[in-house]
Amino acid sequence: MSIFYNAVAFLGGLGMFLYGMRVMGDGLKSSSGGAMQTALAKVTNKPWMGFLLGMLVACIIQSSTATIVITIGLVGAGFLTFHQSVGIVLGANVGTAITAQIIRLMDVSSGMDSPLYFFKADNLAPLALVIGIVLIMFIKTPASNTAGSVACGFGILFMGLIYMSNVVSQFSDSLSGLLTAFQNNYLLGFLAGVAVTGVVQSSSAVVGIIQSIASSVGVTFSAVFAVIIGVNIGDCITTYLVSRIGAKPVQRRTAVVHIVYNVFAAVLCFLMVFIGRKTGILSDELWYKTLNSGGVANIHGFFRLVPAVVFLPLTGLFERITCAIVKEAPIEEEDKHAIAALDALDERLFVSPAIALDQVRRVVLEMSEIATHNFDAAVNQIYDYDPKRNTRIEEREALLDNMIDQANKYIVSLSPYVTMDKDTRYQNRLIKALICYERIGDLAVNINDEINALRQSGREFSPNALAELRLAFDAIYEILDNTNRAYRASDSALASLVEPLEEVIDDLVEELNARHVYRMVNQICNAINGIHYQAILTNIEHISDKCSDLAVYILEGEKPEIFGQEHSYLHDLHHSNNENYLAAYEHDREKYFSRLADIPVTDILAGADEADEAESTEDGSDTPDDNKKSGSGHKLKADSRKHIKVEFRKKN
Repeated sequence: MSIFYNAVAFLGGLGMFLYGMRVMGDGLKSSSGGAMQTALAKVTNKPWMGFLLGMLVACIIQSSTATIVITIGLVGAGFLTFHQSVGIVLGANVGTAITAQIIRLMDVSSGMDSPLYFFKADNLAPLALVIGIVLIMFIKTPASNTAGSVACGFGILFMGLIYMSNVVSQFSDSLSGLLTAFQNNYLLGFLAGVAVTGVVQSSSAVVGIIQSIASSVGVTFSAVFAVIIGVNIGDCITTYLVSRIGAKPVQRRTAVVHIVYNVFAAVLCFLMVFIGRKTGILSDELWYKTLNSGGVANIHGFFRLVPAVVFLPLTGLFERITCAIVKEAPIEEEDKHAIAALDALDERLFVSPAIALDQVRRVVLEMSEIATHNFDAAVNQIYDYDPKRNTRIEEREALLDNMIDQANKYIVSLSPYVTMDKDTRYQNRLIKALICYERIGDLAVNINDEINALRQSGREFSPNALAELRLAFDAIYEILDNTNRAYRASDSALASLVEPLEEVIDDLVEELNARHVYRMVNQICNAINGIHYQAILTNIEHISDKCSDLAVYILEGEKPEIFGQEHSYLHDLHHSNNENYLAAYEHDREKYFSRLADIPVTDILAGADEADEAESTEDGSDTPDDNKKSGSGHKLKADSRKHIKVEFRKKN
């Protein structure tokens, strides 16, 4: 039973060590996380700067895994390139060795009269816990909570090490024999280091265990060097597993380059040991020398630092190897154009603001295409559902978000260089256009979400509801086409056709909502279906509103007096006797409302048997009684809203 209790005590000590390291790291990250991400995002293309920054951040948060995972996140967000991330990865591998150097404080052995006595683990751990508790429980400020968390984590970490050391000291003979076994079997030691680190998911923890053994019973260089090299490889497993799930190819490359580099580093370390033994640099005295905790920390730091310095000039080689392993995902044609437009946002163009703004306009044009494609895809999901199409819709939405983020940052950086009034107005119109097209993309996703929710509930729209939506969708197709062509050509004549159609779409949505309410009041339509139907109509109306906004921004190019007076301009236009506006409105209204008059308000099927009638009632179409009374569907005239209101009064 003693073995069981000792095992529990050792695992408890390991748990305290891991938890203390996590608490301390979380406290450090909470106080410096924002600054850390800002610093990472400012890394240039010089690998040595990335190396220094990665080393600094890993030292601060005491975790190479956390540093690399954050870097992978920034690569995925577009703040860093894969090329920039390689230097950070190398630096993070060196920075994590600081934990082992902190743990070597366990080796401090001094009398109470010596200043070093303060740094003994037995004294430092409880003192850190007391300071942490005081800061957290009594001072209670955000800064004190953070500092208290760091102090408590520090104390818990060392208490865990003390527990492990006490247990290890009871098995000195067995552990010495185990490590001696690795002395002549370096492959086994290497694999043990890889496996244990992969399970524990912390190189610092495994090195800490070795240090606790070294402090208690002592270890030799020949027994632990292969294990420590294996630890460096095992450290990659955690990073790769954390970063692999849902990652983009460029993010997976950052995780894989961590593995590639550490494999090269491991080979180099073994070569250094082999050459050292053959040349006598590693004499028998050093080879069999008993190491304490500090000695283990030094070996760990040496095996981390030397390969990083040697391989830093070879980051390009690691990039090429990684790119060969992780192939770039196939890129859609429209994505290629969008990426090319983003690549054209070059800050060197700031010397000519008008040209720089034209590059933003190029991004807007690509966004118009992508947003329109997403709307088309959402419409197709209603009439020809394909689960795979959902993925592409999400990809386009992510691309739109990335495009507006990068374009906005570019415009903000460009602002100090924009001095002419006409360029300022142009800049403002571009910002508004970016927002409009991004919003149209959001509305398309909203429509798709409603369709997916409807399908998940096992329901579908009735044929007449589908026909009504098709009419509304056709109107949106037309207004999007007019808007996009007008924006691309800066055509004010074409832009002037957008507002009349937008007003017709408002009327159409109102009419379709009235039809829906009629079906609801008369218990013809299923309530759940109706919620999704109305939500889709709302998003349709908002898309037309954004097209109206875009058309006004186009007109501002020729009529500067509209700038800042957009709402007044539209109000005056709606209440004017502008012949062109009225003619376009009447034309579009006749075009769509004449088609609406041919769509029955309800689905009434002649000659349906009782089973069909029951099914019709269940899925939200006509009632059986209505089916028996009539063999043809109700049709609305152009003034159908009045007709429906009369029907409400009769039914109620």
